[in-house]
Amino acid sequence: MQKLTNKEEEIMHILWKLKKAFVKEVMEEITVDPPHYNTLSTIVRNLEEKGYVAYTAFGKTHQYYPIVSIEEYRKKFMHTAIDNYFNSSYKNMVSFFAKEEKISAAELREILEMIENKK
Repeated sequence: MQKLTNKEEEIMHILWKLKKAFVKEVMEEITVDPPHYNTLSTIVRNLEEKGYVAYTAFGKTHQYYPIVSIEEYRKKFMHTAIDNYFNSSYKNMVSFFAKEEKISAAELREILEMIENKK
């Protein structure tokens, strides 16, 4: 699975939300700094070349849909982020968020309970 640019990832989130869409429908979802239509069309075609989306042809226009699920992408992204930023340690990742006060003690207890109940 190839790495996506920030803009490609933004477009994928729109396609995951819409399930299937024409470029013009994707364009309507971009509220901040929308690209030119042709630029967006190129980004979507790049996503197709990278194997993230496919399309159904309707004459000269294409309706795009994701072929990589958000869950698959999230799994790949998280593994890469943990490897690159937390020395492949989930403990380091969780302690980072605890130090940054992005996760509460109650949430940590809930996670611990989830882990214990899996056994």
